Amino acid sequence: MPALSIGDTAPDVTMPRDGGEDISLSDFKGHYLILYFYPKDDTPGCTTEAIGFSAHAKSLKVKNIHILGVSKDKVAKHDKFVAKHDLTIPLGSDAEGDMIERYGVWVEKSMYGKTYMGIERSTFLIDPNGKILEIWRKVRVKGHVDAVVDAAIEAAA
Repeated sequence: MPALSIGDTAPDVTMPRDGGEDISLSDFKGHYLILYFYPKDDTPGCTTEAIGFSAHAKSLKVKNIHILGVSKDKVAKHDKFVAKHDLTIPLGSDAEGDMIERYGVWVEKSMYGKTYMGIERSTFLIDPNGKILEIWRKVRVKGHVDAVVDAAIEAAA
């Protein structure tokens, strides 16, 4: 599947989320959405990112900006992650990898000389009409949340 670009329509996907309900990208129509993909619940970088986005969630919602995190972790794991860190953002469970594939974030990675497939930490800023405004790929966690939040606030202004 070709990689998504700025200006493309964000693919709408429905998946289970923490708490057991389903969530769809179309649920955010009319709102800005920070959609971020992360490798695994309760790992250092993913925890830092989720806590960072949660810290901004309430103030962003007032500006019509919502946040959704997505990984392949199952709902039960998301529930534990949310409870452990008092997260305030929804976490989608894309266990089958459909959304991850459609967004082009399932990539070959390497560690200690071994290659494997995994989620590339990536973030997409989507406008109220479902168009992709910004894309951050190969994200380094330090400073990322603030950069995304600043871009979202600027876009929504």
